[in-house]
Amino acid sequence: MQLRLDSLETHLAKGLAGLYVVYGDEHLIAQEACDRIRASARAAGFTDRSVFTVERGFDWSSLLGASQSMSLFGDRQLVELRIPSGKPGKEGADALKSLAAAVNDEVLTIVTLPRLDAATQKAGWFTALSEAGVALKIDSIERAQLPNWIGQRLAQQGQRMAAGEDGRRALQFIAERVEGNLLAAHQEIQKLGLLYPAGALSFEQVHDAVLNVARYDVFKLNEAMLAGDVGRLSRMLDGLRGEGEAAVLVLWAVVEEVRTLLRIKRGVAAGKPLAMLLRENRVWGPRERLVGPALSRITEPALEKGLALAARLDRQVKGLSGNTPGQPRDNPPPDPWDGLFELAMSVAAPRNAPSAGAPARRAG
Repeated sequence: MQLRLDSLETHLAKGLAGLYVVYGDEHLIAQEACDRIRASARAAGFTDRSVFTVERGFDWSSLLGASQSMSLFGDRQLVELRIPSGKPGKEGADALKSLAAAVNDEVLTIVTLPRLDAATQKAGWFTALSEAGVALKIDSIERAQLPNWIGQRLAQQGQRMAAGEDGRRALQFIAERVEGNLLAAHQEIQKLGLLYPAGALSFEQVHDAVLNVARYDVFKLNEAMLAGDVGRLSRMLDGLRGEGEAAVLVLWAVVEEVRTLLRIKRGVAAGKPLAMLLRENRVWGPRERLVGPALSRITEPALEKGLALAARLDRQVKGLSGNTPGQPRDNPPPDPWDGLFELAMSVAAPRNAPSAGAPARRAG
């Protein structure tokens, strides 16, 4: 059966299932969910623990043997299976079906997986596991949800932000510093618990304590573009540059988004349903909700102009001339990162984007 994360404690209080499948990309939350299941398992006498990680050449028979054998000391067994790729292969799929069919009271199994697409969730092996036990989906914490999540975590340790604008500013400050990294957010929240007593925290206290531990993810850059969040876009590009990310990788990610938007824009103009176009172009998650508003502010000529700029930037970041022969006015900005910002702005704020020949000025 499927179980919501916020129902896990109630479920565990009523008794353990024989099999749990925990899947999703928020590693901190998945780890905490598994920790709660392990704690309940230990309290119920599952003290003999075996851990298996599926890698190339993994011996699936060893997993089945462990799940079917009795402990030498009579202890109940906890078997953990980690599948980092989310793809068990044919042999693994058959083994997982056998595992699901052999659930018993003396062995508790936890299977951990990354985020799974819709097709994988309909696969026979996953269906067998979820029907034989409990499937716990770990949803991503989106950027807009992060301040509230931080506030809830602070409340768990008896702290809260000051009321009003000061508190909202402090939560936003933490969210910006730990963007894309819940583990870092968790560590910073724990640090605040060690530095300050229970009660309200001021912005000054938070500012003094929280380090800039943001993990700028080149693929999250696309979300800022689609949302039209120019400030966040600027911070992320500056962060990626500061962390030494290759400009060519950032260019690839931005160009793929521009191409995707152009395909969808043309498809909508041809009368195709937006939902169908999103599926065809593999757009899901936060991007799925952002594409519609983005399309309403972007014209097809603007996207085509963006691709023309991208072609010149591609030559530039590869150490070739960024010029288009015979068209000096098409030169990209001298600094490739200014050109990347200009290209991203063609999606984020097309009406306010600087001209193709002028270096972009980014907010700090």
